[in-house]
Amino acid sequence: MTLPVLVIFALFLFVVISKTIKIVPQKQVKIIERLGKFHRTAEAGLNTIVPFLDAIRETIDLREQITKIEPQPVITRDNVTMEVDAVIYFVIVDPVRATYEVQNLRWGLEQLTLSALRNVIGQLDLDHTLSSRDTTNAQLRSALDSATQQWGVKVMRIELKNITPPEEIRLTMEKQMTAERTRRAVVTTAEGEKASAILRAEGQKQSQIVTAEGSKQAVILAAEGQAEARLRVAQAEAQAIQMVAQAIGSAGNPAQYLIAQRYMESLSAIATDADKLVFMPYEATGVLSSLGGIKELLQVPQASPAR
Repeated sequence: MTLPVLVIFALFLFVVISKTIKIVPQKQVKIIERLGKFHRTAEAGLNTIVPFLDAIRETIDLREQITKIEPQPVITRDNVTMEVDAVIYFVIVDPVRATYEVQNLRWGLEQLTLSALRNVIGQLDLDHTLSSRDTTNAQLRSALDSATQQWGVKVMRIELKNITPPEEIRLTMEKQMTAERTRRAVVTTAEGEKASAILRAEGQKQSQIVTAEGSKQAVILAAEGQAEARLRVAQAEAQAIQMVAQAIGSAGNPAQYLIAQRYMESLSAIATDADKLVFMPYEATGVLSSLGGIKELLQVPQASPAR
């Protein structure tokens, strides 16, 4: 056998082996057809096929896949046109159906998603569309999951990314949010002022109570002080009268002595005030008799001479 024949045979053998042995990566399967018909699926690992009879139709990725839906115009129940985009997360659970039941799997998913978006959002008004994304996502996933079962696809979740209303609606919403924030600020300020007023009133009340208690105690103490002072004065006067009575003894009357003393003090006070008009008794004998009584009162009794 000549060298060219050996080279040709070696090349032919290499081509046959390369077509016979197929290595499938993890999380992938290959759809193998024999003579144009589905034969089997090649799982992950080393696989052999019959060359020139078997052919690989398609390689299917079994991992979770992501498809993005570009922004699309959608009309809400209250006739507001907005742009919505979404992201679909799906897994191929039946590679055979995903290969033979649909011509273009991703394009079919996008069209189903657009149809579901229009149906679900068309039943909601603008406010519910903006505030209930989780509910909308759940409804979209349920609608897509039931529609893609025949394709061997499991829709894991669908997420609405951006919901963009028209410019005039957006400006109106911003004004509404600004008004709401202003209202909340006013309410918060009013509640703060109310609480502050209550605290000030409570403080004034406590202050007035403390002041009244202080005034009460002060009046009580002043009254007790005055009573104590009067009692001390009375005790002092009583002691003075007692001492006068002991000094005078039987020579005179202590009461007349005290009256005369007060009379002399009054005359002295009258004499020191030059601007005061003084009325004297009409009869001078009344004054003299008074002075005579005082003289008799102040005279010291003399002892009688011895016989």
